[in-house]
Amino acid sequence: MVSPRKCLEAIPARLMIKRPLTPEGFRWRHYMKARLHHSRNKSPLHAAAAAAILSAGFLFSAAPAWADETCQSPYMAKITGEEEYVYVWTLGMEGVGDGSDKIVTVDVRSGSPTFGKVVDVDSVGGRHEAHHGGLTDDRRHYWVSGLDSNKIFIFDIVTDPSNPKLVKTIGDFVAKSGGVVGPHGAYALPGRMLISGLSNSKKTGQTALVEYTNDGDYIATHWMPTASNPMGAINGEKADGYGYDARVLPRRNVMLSSSFTGWENYMRPLGEVVNDPEAMKKFGGTMVLWDFHARKPRQVFEVPGVPLEVRWAWGVDHNYAFTSTALTSEIWLIYEDENQKWHAKSVGKIGDPEKLPLPVDISLSADDSTLFVDSFMDGMTRIYDVTDPHAPKLIYEKKIGSQVNMVSQSWDGKRLYYTSSLLANWDKAGEDNEQFLKAYTWDGKELAPRFEIDFLEAGLGRPHLMRFGSSALYNY
Repeated sequence: MVSPRKCLEAIPARLMIKRPLTPEGFRWRHYMKARLHHSRNKSPLHAAAAAAILSAGFLFSAAPAWADETCQSPYMAKITGEEEYVYVWTLGMEGVGDGSDKIVTVDVRSGSPTFGKVVDVDSVGGRHEAHHGGLTDDRRHYWVSGLDSNKIFIFDIVTDPSNPKLVKTIGDFVAKSGGVVGPHGAYALPGRMLISGLSNSKKTGQTALVEYTNDGDYIATHWMPTASNPMGAINGEKADGYGYDARVLPRRNVMLSSSFTGWENYMRPLGEVVNDPEAMKKFGGTMVLWDFHARKPRQVFEVPGVPLEVRWAWGVDHNYAFTSTALTSEIWLIYEDENQKWHAKSVGKIGDPEKLPLPVDISLSADDSTLFVDSFMDGMTRIYDVTDPHAPKLIYEKKIGSQVNMVSQSWDGKRLYYTSSLLANWDKAGEDNEQFLKAYTWDGKELAPRFEIDFLEAGLGRPHLMRFGSSALYNY
C-alpha cells in the first residue's frame, strides 16, 4: 500500500497552496471527502491519495476565484478561475438552420475578441428532444440525451474545450436498461454516470435510474418505488414511480430523486395536456430519499404539484435540499432534523400560483444563502434569501424574457446564465417564442446584462441545458 505521505510528496508544489479554509476550500474538501468515502472500496492508492490531500488541508487551486454551476455533483472536478466556455445543449427546430439538435459553444472569456459569441456548433443529426445531460467526474466528457429518441451523445471536451467533438452515441438505452425511456439528467459519480429516466416502454410515468461507466457501458437499473412495490421504503404506500432529477449528499449517504411525467405527456403540446383532465392526473407528486450506497429507497415524501430540480446545500452542517413544484408554485425544503429524521415541507410561494407561473429551474448559491428560481410562463427569475431555509424571503425579481427555463450560476455567484426553451411542444408560439442565451452579472442587489444571443436569428434552435468549460482545468 502506498502511504499518504508518499502520495502527498508526489503532488507538485505549485498545486499545494495552504490557506485558511474558505468556502472554496470547503467545497474542495467536501469533494475530496466524497471521493475518499467512495474510494475505500477501490484501490489502496486511490484511498491513500485522497487521505493525504485531506490530512494536509491543502486546496488545489491556481487562482483564488472559483467558478462552476453550483448544482453540480460533489464528485466532479471543478474549474478554477472564471469559466471560459458555456456549452448549450440545443433542440433543433424545423426551418431553423440545419434543424438538428446540437451543442453550441459560446466564448465567455472576459476580454476575448469573441466574448459573448458562438465559436463552435456540433450537430448530432436529427431532432431527439434535446433536454438535459451532464459532465463526467473528471470533466473530460459531456453527456447529453434525447427524451424522444432515447439516444445519449457523448462529447469529448478535453482535447479542445472550445471545440467539443462527438465520440460516442448510445443507441440501445431502452434495451440495456430493461425498458427505461426518456434519458434525462446525467449525474457524475466516481467513474460512473447516473441517468435519470422519465418514462418506460409503455410511455407512462413509471421509470428508473440507470448507471453507466464513464466509457458508456451499461451497469445497472434501479427502478423507482411504487405503491405496489415500495421496496421497503417508509411511507412507500404513497410512492408513484415517477422520476426526474437525482442528486447525492455523500456525507449523509443519501440520494434524493424527484418526479415529473411520462412520454405520453411530455411529448404532447402543453395546451392539450393542461386541458385534458386525465393527462393532468399523470404527473408525479413525490420525492424519494435513497440509501445511496445500497441504491435502495429509504423514504417517500409527498410533495404535490410536480417537484422538479433537486439542489442540495453545501454547508458542512446543512443537511437539506430545495426543490420547486411546477404546478403548485411552491418552494419545498427536504431536511434532516436533530434526531436524524428526514422531512419535507412547503416553505414559500413562487409568484401568484393562481396564474400558474410554472416554476422550472432553480440554483442555490455556494454559501447556501441565495436561491434563484425561474418560472417559465411569466419569464421571471426570482431571487430569495434562504439564510433561514425554513423561511425564504423574496429579495429581487426580474423578467428575463417572454419565457425562461434554465439558470446556471458561477461558483462565486457573480455570473448568471439563462436559456429559454422548456420542451419543443411546450414552448410558446408566435412572437412569444423567444429563444435565447442571456448572461448577467449579480452584485447581490440586481442583475446587470453582459450579453445575449438570439438563437433563432443565429439559426441554432431552442437552447436548453448549459454546462461550463475551461482549458485551464486540463493544464496540469
